[in-house]
Amino acid sequence: MACEAWRAKLDTYVDGELAPVDAGPLSTHMRGCAACATDALQRVQMKRSVAMAGKRFEPSAELRAKIMKSVAAKPRREIGWVWKIVAVPAVLVLIASIGVNWYAGRANTRRQHVYSELADLHVMALASATPVDVISTDRHTVKPWFQGKIPFSFNLPELQGSDFTLLGGRVTYLSQTPGAHLIYQIRKHDVSVFIFQDRGDEKASLASGPVHAVSFNVENWTQNGLRYFVVGDVSAGDIQALSKLLRSAG
Repeated sequence: MACEAWRAKLDTYVDGELAPVDAGPLSTHMRGCAACATDALQRVQMKRSVAMAGKRFEPSAELRAKIMKSVAAKPRREIGWVWKIVAVPAVLVLIASIGVNWYAGRANTRRQHVYSELADLHVMALASATPVDVISTDRHTVKPWFQGKIPFSFNLPELQGSDFTLLGGRVTYLSQTPGAHLIYQIRKHDVSVFIFQDRGDEKASLASGPVHAVSFNVENWTQNGLRYFVVGDVSAGDIQALSKLLRSAG
């Protein structure tokens, strides 16, 4: 009966629309329930498959140019010189407004896309029977494991005296870019740390700092040519504490 109640919330959870008061308990439930974890994993995989399929039908730059050329080629009715004087500034203001709104909308879409992908990767790890490929609490074991598997290196913090435990890591991909996915635990809650090269792509459009996105607390920043993301259903204070440790490791 309990599983039926949780499964009714899985779609909302993987879409990042479940309230934090329910998202945390659901994550805890999935760690101990293989059936619900499998259902969540299937939903995330379906979501990612649909998103990838949708990209196949995006209009090309050539098609956009052809449409714009066709629109521009249509004959216009002549208007009086007075109306031209009035209309030109108004048109310029309209174009500027459209441009600003388009750019803002595009940037927001990029941000949501990145956060949605990160949330999917985090949920998939929680729902997977093997969330990490290298299992170790020793940073000196986990860090060397990534050598040759990703095109960069990184440092991991010393956790002695903190509330965090390193569980291990795996190679992951965000927008087809390879990176490291590390999983830490605090009070039986898993927190994902993603590290990618900072290449000036859509990840660079994200403002550094803490945010709440798709049901999770997230913090991201750039350091030494790398982009870090910390994602979890723990408190914003816990996310910031782990972020501080990672920053100190450099």
